[in-house]
Amino acid sequence: MRAVLEVVSPGAMASIQDLGRHGLRRVGVPTAGALEPGWLRLANALAGNEQDAPAIEFLGGGLSLRALEHPVRIALAGYFRAEVVAAGGRRRLDSWRSVTLAPGETLRCAQLTAGRVAYLALAGMRVPPQLGSASTYARAGLGGVDGGLLLADVRFLAGGCSGDEKGLPAPPLADPAPIRVVLGPQDDYFEPASIACLLSAAYQVSPAADRMGMRLDGPLLRHRREKGVEITSDATVPGSIQVPAQGQPIVLLADGQTAGGYAKIATVISADLPRLGVMAPGQVLHFRSVSVAVAEQAARQREAAVQALLAAIAPLVERSGIDLQAIYAANLVSGVVDAQAMDDAFALADPPGKEEQ
Repeated sequence: MRAVLEVVSPGAMASIQDLGRHGLRRVGVPTAGALEPGWLRLANALAGNEQDAPAIEFLGGGLSLRALEHPVRIALAGYFRAEVVAAGGRRRLDSWRSVTLAPGETLRCAQLTAGRVAYLALAGMRVPPQLGSASTYARAGLGGVDGGLLLADVRFLAGGCSGDEKGLPAPPLADPAPIRVVLGPQDDYFEPASIACLLSAAYQVSPAADRMGMRLDGPLLRHRREKGVEITSDATVPGSIQVPAQGQPIVLLADGQTAGGYAKIATVISADLPRLGVMAPGQVLHFRSVSVAVAEQAARQREAAVQALLAAIAPLVERSGIDLQAIYAANLVSGVVDAQAMDDAFALADPPGKEEQ
């Protein structure tokens, strides 16, 4: 009989996501998938899954899950703390690690300490794909569990708990650098002063941000009068920065529509879109323009950074525990000598009968 993990409370905006539903935007199906795919890959690796396996993405705290009848292995990625609650008490956990829940134990995820997105991977979790992906696109009822956000009492079948619990020696560092964009494809619809403003002013993440898009508060961006505000609807991609008539930019995210009639002043590069996607309301950001060649190089650098984090995952040593291998490998006491060797040395230095001579 396989282990089971039950959702006690789904918390805020919890859904099943993997690396997305690719190749269908041409027929109007958004990519969906993790807002921070690198973190989803890390969570799956910590749990012992394939990197592209589905996991739970949640926005804010409150997610609570319980193991039923058999132990389950889960992994946590994101900036938050959690606790494991059992009949005998509770213990606190940091994120960026895996943990085994014994039957009857409940994991509770606290509020996020940074950003707005976190991930929980379950070892061996299987979610049937739809159109090639298990990612939830709630607006169309695709993927996930019944095509919508997680609800209480949902149960997932889990795999085994073999091997050590794992963790990252150090969590990924937050990058405060500007969010890089490639101008266009309709930057010619905007006054030069508006483009200069986009690339110099501070913008703030609005509370009106979800998986579809992120509204930004800041200086208004003005369209050129002779061009107008709207365009003939054309294709959009995650990262497109649309500017409606009121002048506040909207960055499309994973669930963003596949076409639209607002002029797009710029596009956030793929390497930086995850950084933007996990920003919490109220966070301040700046934009910087780069070339397509720089954007491609940045994508390669991001993948190399994710690979380095994956390679750093190691068996976990609890702070309160004892690492026996480290003890065995270390010389904990200096000055230790071989008593027999010392006796032999003294005998050679002071042979029998010397005192009588």
